[in-house]
Amino acid sequence: MDNKTAPRVSNVNPASRGLFVNRFRWVVLFGIVVITVVNYIDRGAISYAADGIISEYDLDPADWGKVLGFFGYGYMFGALIGGVLADKKGPRWTWTVSCLSWSILVMCVVFAGDVGVALAGSALIGFALFRITFGLAEGPAYATVNRTVANWATVKERGFMSAVGLLGTPLGALLTAPVAVGLIALTGSWRWVFIILGVVGLVWLAWWLRIFTNTPEENPRVSAEELAVIRDQSDTLAGETTVDQAARQLKWWNFFQSRTLVCNAIGYFSFMYVNFMILTWTPRYLQAEFGFSLGSLWYLGMIPWIGACFTVLLGGRISDWLRRRTGSLWIARSGFAMGSLALTTLCFCLIPTLDSVAMILLVMAVGNALNSLPNAVYWTVVIDTVPERTGTFGGMTHFIANIAAVAAPTLTGFLVSAHGFGSMFIATAIATGIGVVAMAFVKPGHLSRRLSPAQDVRG
Repeated sequence: MDNKTAPRVSNVNPASRGLFVNRFRWVVLFGIVVITVVNYIDRGAISYAADGIISEYDLDPADWGKVLGFFGYGYMFGALIGGVLADKKGPRWTWTVSCLSWSILVMCVVFAGDVGVALAGSALIGFALFRITFGLAEGPAYATVNRTVANWATVKERGFMSAVGLLGTPLGALLTAPVAVGLIALTGSWRWVFIILGVVGLVWLAWWLRIFTNTPEENPRVSAEELAVIRDQSDTLAGETTVDQAARQLKWWNFFQSRTLVCNAIGYFSFMYVNFMILTWTPRYLQAEFGFSLGSLWYLGMIPWIGACFTVLLGGRISDWLRRRTGSLWIARSGFAMGSLALTTLCFCLIPTLDSVAMILLVMAVGNALNSLPNAVYWTVVIDTVPERTGTFGGMTHFIANIAAVAAPTLTGFLVSAHGFGSMFIATAIATGIGVVAMAFVKPGHLSRRLSPAQDVRG
C-alpha cells in the first residue's frame, strides 16, 4: 500500500463531518463520480459539435471517423502510463497532473483545426495533435480510479464500490448530449463548449486537493472506526488478497503470464467497443439516417444511456451478492459478465433488422444497459487478483481495452462509408461475442500457475 502509516487519531471534529462520520470513503467515491462524468463529457462533446466542425473544415465520413479516433491513440497510452504512476506516485499526484492537463487540452480543441491548416494545410493534422494529447491526459483516469478504490474499499464492498466509481461512464455519456447541445444553443458556437468544460475540470481539481489523500490512513477526516472497517479482512474468500498483503514483487510482464488478466482485458475491450461506438457515432447516425436536427439530439442522445446508469450500479451489487451467495469469484465475476455480454450481442444483432427509430433506440438502450451490468467486473477482477498492483495492471488492462477507443470510431467510419450504418451494429455484435468467449477463461483471484497468491516473485 502506498504511504502506509500507523493508525492515528483524527484531528477533525466528528461533528464537522456530519452525515459522513465513518463514511468518508463515500465522499471520495462521490468526487470520483463527479470527475469521471466531466471526463466523459469532455471526450464525447465533440460528437455533438460534428455539424459545425465538418462543415467548417469540409470533412467526409472517413475523415470524421479519424477525428473521433485520434483521441483513442493517446488514451490507450495514457491509461498505461497512468496506471504505473498511480502505483508509483500515488493517486493524488496522478489525479492532479491528469486533470490539470486534460482540462487545458480540451480547451485547445477550439483552435485545433485552424492550427492544422496553418501548419500543414490540413485540419486533420491539428485535430490529431490536440485530440491525441488530450486522450493521453485523460487516459490515467480509470486506472487511478481503480487504485483509489483498492486503497479505500472494504473487501466485501469491492464490486459495488468499483461500480460507484464507474458510474461516471454511463452518467457522463447520458449527460453529454444535453450539456453539449445546450451549451452550443446558449453560446451559438461549438467552441464555447470546450472552454466551459475545461474550466469545470479545474474547479473540481481545486476542491479535490482539499479533501483527498492517497490512503484513508493519511486522511484526518477518516475516523479510527471507519479505518478499521476498511481494513477488516474477516470476509475474504480463498484466493483473495488485499493491499495490506503485498507479499509479491510483481513486474509488468507478469500481466502477460496471466490468462486471467489478459482475457479479462479482452472482455473489457468488448465493453469499451460498445461504449465508443454509441458515444461517437449515434449522433451522426440519427442525423444522417433519420434527419434529426441538432436540437433533437439533446434528448435522443440520452436514450441509449438511461438504463446503463442504473445497471452499472446494479451489476456491482449483483456481483457482490453472487460472491457472498456462491462463494465463487468465477460465478460472481466471469460467469456474470459472460451472460451479460451474450445478451448484449443478441441486441446488436437485432438492430439492423429494425426500421422504426423508436425501436432501434429502445433496443440500443437495452443492449447498452446489459453491456454495463458487468462494467465493474473488469476492474474488480484486477483488484481480486493483484490488489497490490491495481494501478499498473489496471492501466495495462485499460490500455488493451482502449484499442476500442480507436477501433470503434475509426472502423465505423470506414464501414459506414462502404456498407451503410447497419454494418456498425454487426461489428459491435462481433466484438461482444468475442468478449463472451474471453471471459470464460478468467479466474478471478488466480494470477497464474507460476505466480501463486503467496509467492514472492523477484525480478
